[in-house]
Order: sequence, then C-alpha cells, then structure tokens
Amino acid sequence: MKETYEFLKDCGTYFLSTIDVDKPRVRPFGTVNVFENKLYIQTGKSKNVYKQIINNPYVEICAFKDGRWIRVSGELIPDDRVEAKKDMLDHYPELRNMYSENDDNTIVLYFKSAKSTIYSFTSEPITYEF
Repeated sequence: MKETYEFLKDCGTYFLSTIDVDKPRVRPFGTVNVFENKLYIQTGKSKNVYKQIINNPYVEICAFKDGRWIRVSGELIPDDRVEAKKDMLDHYPELRNMYSENDDNTIVLYFKSAKSTIYSFTSEPITYEF
C-alpha cells in the first residue's frame, strides 16, 4: 500500500472511475491518505460521485507521471468517523474552506480488497494487494 500511496501522492491528481447506473463516470481527484493502515480518499456526501459509490462501491483509479502509470481497483468503504475525516483534512488544510470533520457532508472512504499495478514501457508491471 505504501508504494500505491506514494505514487498517487506524487502524481497530485488521479482519475476516479465509478458507475452511474450503467454508464462509466470519470473525474479528477487529489486527496489520498493513509489512516490506520488503510488507503483513503475524500469527497462530499452531496456529490454524485459519492452516490455512485454507495450504489456500486467498486471503483478504479488511474494516474500517470514521468512515463509510469498506476491502476488501483477495489471496493470503497465509507468511514464517517470524525477521527478519520480530521486526519484527512489535516493533510489537506486547503480543503477546510469547503469541508469540516464535523459537518454532515464530508466523507472519507477506504479501499477494501484493493489491487494496484504500476506500469511503464521500460519495465515489467509491479502489482500490490492490500
């Protein structure tokens, strides 16, 4: 998981894919955190992306940097605990003008049964499971 976190953090922006009924939806994201040895992302409960994750928690992330790319797939599990939200927002203080660990909108989600693979054109893929 450490390698996956570091790759996503280094990229800054990754793309999260969800399913909206029967159509794929992809959008840029930037939050990634490790809390209690789990890989987390963050969003708002009022957003369509959250509603899509609740309807189908299986997602995929893709990011690219310096000739290498990563794909992360797994199930996202919502964690509404204040401690988990606070830890995320402490790592992204710029989000505090929109989110708070004490509001009813902020939600963090962690990956369960995840798999990530880092690819490049010059070496064999490396796969991690967490």
